[in-house]
Amino acid sequence: MPTSVSIVQTSNASRYLQQLCKHWSHKFEVEFNERHGRVPFGPQANVAFDASDDALTMTLGVADEETRTRMQTVVADHLKRFAFREDLVVLWADAPDAA
Repeated sequence: MPTSVSIVQTSNASRYLQQLCKHWSHKFEVEFNERHGRVPFGPQANVAFDASDDALTMTLGVADEETRTRMQTVVADHLKRFAFREDLVVLWADAPDAA
C-alpha cells in the first residue's frame, strides 16, 4: 500500500485532529483521542493523525497512485477548512510502504 506523510506545523494539532475525526465519523468507523486518530475510508485508503504540541502528522495509506493523489487533496482541503485562521502548509512526501 503506497504511503504518504505530511507534517503540518501548528500549535492546534490536537484540535484539528479531533475536528477531522468527528467530521468523518458520520460516514466511517473512526477512532481518536486528543493525540491519535485513524479514519478508514474503506479498502482504498486510510489516514492516521498524530498530534504533538507543535505539529499534526498525517499518514495516508492508499491502494494505488490515483487514489493517493485524490486523497492527499481531500485530506489537505478538509484540514485547511478547519484551520481557516491559519495559513497551513501541507506538503506530502512518499514514505516507505507499510509492511
